[in-house]
Amino acid sequence: MHSGPTLLLVLFCAIILIVFLIVKVRVHAFLALTAASFVVGIGSGMPLAQMASSYEKGVGGTLGFLATIIGLGGILGKMLEESGGAERIAKTLLSALGKERASWAMMLVGFIAGIPVFFEVGFVLLIPLIYVVAKETRINLLYLGVPLAVSLMAVHCMLPPHPAAMAITGMLGADVGKVIVYGLIVALPTAIIAGPLWVKLVCKREAPDAQEAFLDEHCDDSTTRDLPGLGLTLLTILLPLLLMVGKSFAASLPPDSGAFSVISFLGTPLIALSIAVVFAYWALGLRRGLSMSDLLAHTQKSFPPLASILLIIGAGGAFNGILIDSGVGNALAGSLTQLNMNPIVLAWLVAGLMHFAVGSATVAMISAAGMVMPMLGAHPTVSKEIICIAIGAGAIGWTHVTDSAFWVVKEYLGVSLADALKTFTSATVLASLVALGLTLLLSHLV
Repeated sequence: MHSGPTLLLVLFCAIILIVFLIVKVRVHAFLALTAASFVVGIGSGMPLAQMASSYEKGVGGTLGFLATIIGLGGILGKMLEESGGAERIAKTLLSALGKERASWAMMLVGFIAGIPVFFEVGFVLLIPLIYVVAKETRINLLYLGVPLAVSLMAVHCMLPPHPAAMAITGMLGADVGKVIVYGLIVALPTAIIAGPLWVKLVCKREAPDAQEAFLDEHCDDSTTRDLPGLGLTLLTILLPLLLMVGKSFAASLPPDSGAFSVISFLGTPLIALSIAVVFAYWALGLRRGLSMSDLLAHTQKSFPPLASILLIIGAGGAFNGILIDSGVGNALAGSLTQLNMNPIVLAWLVAGLMHFAVGSATVAMISAAGMVMPMLGAHPTVSKEIICIAIGAGAIGWTHVTDSAFWVVKEYLGVSLADALKTFTSATVLASLVALGLTLLLSHLV
């Protein structure tokens, strides 16, 4: 077994390799994490057979919990996308709040509609509506798009059942219901401050002269479609969250009672999402005239985008498994404990640095969880749920040119690189700092 400093050097080299392969060589994150896992295993002196076994156990242990959950979440998001549910929420909020509060409406739309869909899907799904509003009111696209993007990012990083948030919840052994509740408490104020309040300071409300030509080219406000009702749409989105949160509150019931057994069963993520998918099939599909063949087609279309996410999360689980089995995790835990740094701040910092370096919030969160987890034994009083939120808060920040989300926002809003950095990147940095502050405050209350 190598000494502690040698093991830490091995880990440092593995992290540098991840960054180099993803950013410079443009290797897929799954392959980069796999290569880093083997670097840790070989560098730490693990027997080759044990290294292969640790990799397999890491992948299986992580995806055994997550694969079906991510699959069901993908179906739920596709049903919301294909039915026009997100558009229904957006139009209702815009009508209720008025065009003068459109930035607030888009922030709320992102927060609600973003629960079952990935960041890029949610943004691309709602951008046509932003184009229409901007064209009618001559409001700056940044004034509408940044609040939407920030709220989508906050939900993406801090709220299960999003894949990365769900993955670190499972890795750290946290309670899913509590993570959802804490995530809502932190994410909503974060989205408000870094969204509609921030854009008032950093960009003008009035559209620049070049925006009219951009909208003439990209805006199509002639198409309309039949949209689902608001009530059923909201219930479809919130149903799995309510069931999972209910399981956490069931702990106050007698363990041998029937109510405890039923609520605990229904609140299991697999069961909660299964119920939500069945409800979505009816509320957003069969009830509106879709056939079973249509539902099958939507379901099949929901799976291909999930392959990359599943592979990245599986490789992240393998990386974490090899860190533990090689002894690198214990060496890292000892070094981090000696820093005498608040573990919440440390979790936030590691996730933020990884996101800044590799440009993927998912990779950043899973890597951070793997590095922080070994030291939690030295801090038994720190809530695992709070650590999950801290990691998510760190991963929100520093969304810049290495992140595909940055380019989605820049290109769809038709702004310059400088303007995107000034408004969107700065908003994610602010969101990360606000979320950290709220997480620290929450840690003293729970």
